[in-house]
Amino acid sequence: QVQLVESGGGLVQAGGSLRLSCAASGRTFNIAASGWFRQAAGNPREMVAEISNGDNTYYTDSVKGRFTISRDNPKNTVYLQMNSLKREDTAVYYCGTRSYGSGRYDSWGQGTQVTVSS
Repeated sequence: QVQLVESGGGLVQAGGSLRLSCAASGRTFNIAASGWFRQAAGNPREMVAEISNGDNTYYTDSVKGRFTISRDNPKNTVYLQMNSLKREDTAVYYCGTRSYGSGRYDSWGQGTQVTVSS
């Protein structure tokens, strides 16, 4: 129902910054919330940040004060600004959306690799 395309991943030194973008198409009017998730090697997937259609935000404790999720509705794009990156931020990052009436995320991007070097 919603197609998501991610961009912005890459290799960055510790202390640096990246901005991830997630462009949505399809039934975007039915999106209740958008989020960023990550899965590091050997670790389970975790939610990093979420923004609701009412602009309420959530961040996992490890990224508070460093990451910012935002949305540009006319462009149907969600961003994740990542500052002060640490080696432990290295992971595959996925964007996802949750539709109204659903208790789970039901659309996903393909993922983009973020690697933070020492």
